[in-house]
Amino acid sequence: MPRSPVAASAWAPSDRTPVVVAARRTPVATADRGLAGVAVHDLAAPVLRAVLADLGPAAPPVDDVVLGCCTGPGGDVARVAALAAGLGEDVPGVTVDRQCGSGLEALRVAAALVAAGQADLVLAGGTESASQSGRARARFAPDDFPDPEMGAAADHAAKLRGVTRDRQDAYAARSHSRAVDAADAGAFDAELVPVGGVTADDRPRRGLDADRLSRFPPAFSADGTVTAGSSCGVSDGAAALAVVPEAVRARLGVPGLAVLSTAVVGGDPAVPALAAAPAVREALRRAGAGLDDVGLLEVTEAFAAQLLACTDELGLDPLGADADRVCPDGGAIALGHPWGASGALLVVRLFAAMVRRTGPALGVAACAVGGGQGVAAVLRRVG
Repeated sequence: MPRSPVAASAWAPSDRTPVVVAARRTPVATADRGLAGVAVHDLAAPVLRAVLADLGPAAPPVDDVVLGCCTGPGGDVARVAALAAGLGEDVPGVTVDRQCGSGLEALRVAAALVAAGQADLVLAGGTESASQSGRARARFAPDDFPDPEMGAAADHAAKLRGVTRDRQDAYAARSHSRAVDAADAGAFDAELVPVGGVTADDRPRRGLDADRLSRFPPAFSADGTVTAGSSCGVSDGAAALAVVPEAVRARLGVPGLAVLSTAVVGGDPAVPALAAAPAVREALRRAGAGLDDVGLLEVTEAFAAQLLACTDELGLDPLGADADRVCPDGGAIALGHPWGASGALLVVRLFAAMVRRTGPALGVAACAVGGGQGVAAVLRRVG
């Protein structure tokens, strides 16, 4: 099969190609636990400082800070976080909300600013304190559209796509096992920024196998298959990325992830879990790449049913042949899901595997979003 242009060794970025050159995150803490007392802007501030410090003194001035946040305190969390991080009064900030795709949306905004020549350094990412948000959500759709709770929507997606309870339990067990193994191997160490005395993710469980998970009752529908064990954790955390043009990356002499393309699609609000797959396909089309070129796919694991419905549609088997391509170090089921930060967390994981460990050349990050949207980005290692 001929390789696509972006996968070929002859591909080269332009001077204005946006590149992620640093990526950090806080530990992810289950709501009402270790990070419960940390305000949402104070979750983001140390991570913003860390990515800037990673660039060193040769970094250009920060042109903007773009952060995703879903259920925060109101106001412009990004600007508050930028001030709290000590970036200076002259550094602006803007907060974006595409629900649990907000962290990826922040990357999309940053990449567009860089590509358009309007910025030479944007700090992008997301932050969420479920502990302090009250956890009430706004509507995802108006009265004449379906607006299901996410657990019930995952049950619906499982029925529509034939995602069995056994597969969901097996995938959830895999997420925990892989996250525990990754933590033991130090795979998260270089990306973590301790906050509030919390130094590690608190949710991954040892020995949580499919047999134990099979004993969990349905959590959202009486006849459903989605359980607390096959669902993500409600969490606190933040993540940040430094985005610069390729010309700046080359001057700094650091490797990074070029943002080749992004895509957002709309779908049926009744089954938001199904929107990630078409977003992936559209982002790959815009990048001139195929799924066979992708060495790593990070998808927000809101529910095992949602993840499996997405990978089934894409023709991937994360429980078999594609186990090392799809969320290989575990995902939100094991690590937690700080909503506004989760999209950026996916890119932190891609950066760790593709840049720090010099892994696959091409990766994809994708989220299914409440209300029936999907968002995805295609990234390629450079440098």
